Amino acid sequence: MGPLRFWARGGRLTRLGPKPGLVLTGDKMETAINIRFSCSLLRQGMKQICITATNEATLGQDPEKSVKENILMQITNASQMVKLEKDPHAAFALIIDGKTLTFALEDDMKHQFLNLAVDCASVICCRVSPKQKALVTRLVKEGTGKTTLAIGDGANDVGMIQEADIGVGISGCEGMQAVMASDFAIAQFRFLERLLVVHGHWCYKRIAQMICYFFYKNIAFGLTIFYFEAFAAFSGQSVYVDWYMLLFNVVLTSLPVISLGVFEQDVDSEFPALYQQGPKNLFFDWYRIFGWMGNGLYTSLIIFYLNIIIFYDQAFRAGGQTADMTAVGTVMFTCIIWAVNCQIALTMSHFTWIQHLFVWGSVTTWYVFLVFYGELSSALDENAFKILTEERHRGSTYVETRAVKGKTGNKDRVDSQSRCENQDHHIIQEIKYYRKDIEDRHMWKRERSKARQETKIGLTARVDAKIRHLKGRLQKKYSLMGAPTVIQQT
Repeated sequence: MGPLRFWARGGRLTRLGPKPGLVLTGDKMETAINIRFSCSLLRQGMKQICITATNEATLGQDPEKSVKENILMQITNASQMVKLEKDPHAAFALIIDGKTLTFALEDDMKHQFLNLAVDCASVICCRVSPKQKALVTRLVKEGTGKTTLAIGDGANDVGMIQEADIGVGISGCEGMQAVMASDFAIAQFRFLERLLVVHGHWCYKRIAQMICYFFYKNIAFGLTIFYFEAFAAFSGQSVYVDWYMLLFNVVLTSLPVISLGVFEQDVDSEFPALYQQGPKNLFFDWYRIFGWMGNGLYTSLIIFYLNIIIFYDQAFRAGGQTADMTAVGTVMFTCIIWAVNCQIALTMSHFTWIQHLFVWGSVTTWYVFLVFYGELSSALDENAFKILTEERHRGSTYVETRAVKGKTGNKDRVDSQSRCENQDHHIIQEIKYYRKDIEDRHMWKRERSKARQETKIGLTARVDAKIRHLKGRLQKKYSLMGAPTVIQQT
């Protein structure tokens, strides 16, 4: 029982990181066991623990109480047998029917049942009702504190799908009820591997980077306002025009974030090591969050003080007047727009024409807005009349260039990070960039096999068990052949 619970197709997913083991089915026990043998959730040599309800009540004893005591005794004995097992390769399979599960899910017994299920490599619950499927899923989710995934194809799986953290529905002959109640829908069970390993990795990285970027861009923008408040002795005067602050999150920086959260992809192949980045939380830990916050702090300091130092006592207009607050705020806001959009462009690993349109279109939209805003009647904002033309002719391009230059210095940080941290997606991206996946197939297969974990169920576990069995027989045979022969004389 691991981070995710699902029925593994042929045991392939068992080596990618998620640990399957819990199967909830309405089939009879014999049918369920035969099917699990065919899909490698059960194998020869695996020790099966069958818990059944037997009525052995004596005269004068409550039959229900006797059944509960018998089930509790079976669970206790099975738990002791699993814990006393000394063979590291031993695997246990827990099999329980719906009638027995009714008693095992009661409050005084469910925790012992869960502990036994956690210690087993595979758990099969047969002849269970839709309500029992939901109750078992809730027990696993609340008892282990792990993320649970439920997958089903019929209306009887709706409760289980809705109870799990992540629900996957299969569209097939049994209707669309499971699909409509699920978070994700697939057409065939074999697509589950790509859904988890590829799309699951993309989804995790997109959400993590999008949230961290939200922290960054709002800190970079908001701190410049705070700095000016302190610079102006907390008079309440804002350095930006109200229209600027209104457009920042609504128009000028919203579409690039959407493109990051929808279209970002680092590697489009199935790599177990990339899936492990999610459970290890490599992109959304406190180190990463504080790093983005520090980046926003650094950006705000560079942009604010660079503008203040340059415009503070320098002549800005032809008559020798210094720049007013509107001019300083406009240049400062332009630097912010360039910095945050260049940052998201550096963050992206996969570019399409839509992302180019959103990122650079947001920067262009800002200049288009300044043209129209500056051409409006001076009664709307007298200080902002022809503000774009005035900026372009007064050397503010130098300020924006220096601010963007300081910001794009992060490109060196990104390159050094990929060299120093040497994460898995960096290696894979470099392999695909230099076309090593085509020229050196051996290295490509080696990278794809990294981070595959050992498992006690699945096809690989069955093969390993068969090899160990053959080795044991050969060693026993050789030991008998090499043993000295004792001849007794009479």
